[in-house]
Amino acid sequence: MPLDKLDSALQSDVEALQQEGRAKAPERIIVDYIPPRGEKGPRYKLKGSDQEYIRMNSNSYLSLSHHPALIEAADEATRKFGVGPGAVRFIDGTFHYHVELEARIARFVGKPAAKIFNSAYTANLGLALAINTKQTYWIGDELNHNSIIRAMRIANVPRENKGIYPHNNMDELKRCLDAVPSHIERVVIIFDGIFSMRGDYAPIPEILQLAREYHPKFKDGVITVVDDSHGIGAFGDTGRGTAEFTGATPDIIVGTFGKAFGVNGGFVAASESVIEAIRQKADTYIYTNPLGVADCAAAIKAIEIADGPEGRKRLANLKERTRQFREGITALGMESIPGPHPIVPLLVRDTHKTHEMVNRLFEKGVLVVGLTFPVVPRGDETIRFQINAAHTEADVDYVLSVLKEFAG
Repeated sequence: MPLDKLDSALQSDVEALQQEGRAKAPERIIVDYIPPRGEKGPRYKLKGSDQEYIRMNSNSYLSLSHHPALIEAADEATRKFGVGPGAVRFIDGTFHYHVELEARIARFVGKPAAKIFNSAYTANLGLALAINTKQTYWIGDELNHNSIIRAMRIANVPRENKGIYPHNNMDELKRCLDAVPSHIERVVIIFDGIFSMRGDYAPIPEILQLAREYHPKFKDGVITVVDDSHGIGAFGDTGRGTAEFTGATPDIIVGTFGKAFGVNGGFVAASESVIEAIRQKADTYIYTNPLGVADCAAAIKAIEIADGPEGRKRLANLKERTRQFREGITALGMESIPGPHPIVPLLVRDTHKTHEMVNRLFEKGVLVVGLTFPVVPRGDETIRFQINAAHTEADVDYVLSVLKEFAG
């Protein structure tokens, strides 16, 4: 059958998004990478332009994706085992690289075991499928990532089994715990470690203290889950994330290899029992091909680097460049959300000015993300900057010089 009727309906849907201001702009296409040289960090070229761009919108916090050791590891694994696994994990699609990566990331985050996924998004979905029951109650921060929200939906969590507390508000989290129905056997408190649009972090010690207080009330207790995709590798004294920074570790850690580690894939790290339940019950693990061996080999190498002297050096530069940028925008009289994370939101609080600034930055060779009404409420318009370890002092000074045009 022809798709003309469906095409017409979908075109109307997209037009509605455009009228509402929610449609995505056309995707820019990266066509070239220029390695660091002199005082300049990496630059990128886009299709249709000869201009070189600084990426201030990349999650690759440790700048490892072009590291020769990662490329060599991926190449060696691919030449030995090919470019794809050929099957799902339980039908002989498990290679030693998968198992080695699971053991390595578990050690890195300090958990007994881990299970890897194609992304942190599918990891959150798989975890929810594995641990949810009809007697499970879920409580989450109002600013949780979309993958956490979708995880509850894919696990068929009914509305009456959910609680949402205002961002980082522990009094309201306590009220959510007080409101859990008496028949509930298991409570899951789930939250981002680093909130990706703000760069602030969850108060994990306070969350864990409340969980301990209410744990005896429920048959299966109160379980804490952090999605620390923006924290692992990029936050804390040794890059072990928000748990390390706050000095408190939740029961289950979800993370990614696609941000600080510069590769691809996600993981859940927890007890051996939780990980085996995921292997047995998580649809997003069971019914899809796993990561290719190249991704696994590169991720293993990335963790090794992050966990050694070179990783500490990269992390130190990341912190220094973040400090430089944050102090720079403060000196310009501009507003941000305080914090040490390399996500630095510039609070513009005006849709027109945000568009103007994003366009000017683009003209001057700086790629950033602008968030405007109606995607965010009026008055919350923001430009999100993300510092990477390969950014140089000169790079940050250059970006600040562009922003200076809008100071005052």
